[in-house]
Amino acid sequence: MGVFTAAIALMPYWLSVSVLVVTFAVLIVGARRWPGSWTELAAKCIALVLLGVCVVDTVRQVHDSTWSLQTSLPLALCNFTLLVGAAACWWLTPQLIELTYYWGLAGALQGLVTPDLNVPFPHVEFFEYVVGHTVIILAAIFLVIGLRRGPRPGSVIRSSILTYLYALVVVLADIVLNANYMFFRHAPRQWTLLRLMGPYPWYLVTGVIIVPLSFLILYSPFWFARRSTGTSPSSSSAMRV
Repeated sequence: MGVFTAAIALMPYWLSVSVLVVTFAVLIVGARRWPGSWTELAAKCIALVLLGVCVVDTVRQVHDSTWSLQTSLPLALCNFTLLVGAAACWWLTPQLIELTYYWGLAGALQGLVTPDLNVPFPHVEFFEYVVGHTVIILAAIFLVIGLRRGPRPGSVIRSSILTYLYALVVVLADIVLNANYMFFRHAPRQWTLLRLMGPYPWYLVTGVIIVPLSFLILYSPFWFARRSTGTSPSSSSAMRV
């Protein structure tokens, strides 16, 4: 999260994003029009890409001697969503798919639009950021739209509760490690969308309210689609849209 610095060139950034978007658009359309066993293989390949971003990021920080418990654990929501998304793509578990969809579109999307990135193209961290944020969003869309595994009824409540529980874990980790993952202990120095939610600590209160509202907005297209087709929420095909 943040703003473009002088180190970031707009063209390489958005060109890289565009290449990934076009690639996934082909995958998503193909999965919907020609479903088959190949789509599960494609999902597993996406899982390896997401996991690869985590591995490369860790190796880079260890190599640069910048890895630390206070800043490098995958506790920030975007980083943890990479792991959740990888698991969702590999096992296609409904709850993991729902978390990937809600966390990816509600969290990683704003990180993509307002990047916290201060390295130039073609630095490896540049690609980590672009691939990590873009692919988690597109992976969520691939799972939900391409594979027709939309969020189930009740997913907003379930995912909101899991989000709050995860936030509690991060708060405890921040206290124990003297860290500031997810900006629970103090506001970020750079500009982020959190400033639109109020000063610290009030943006935490706003966040508690925004979580279920943003999930509800993301769920609404599926609710309307099921309502228009008369699909029963208790049907075994309730998550297929």
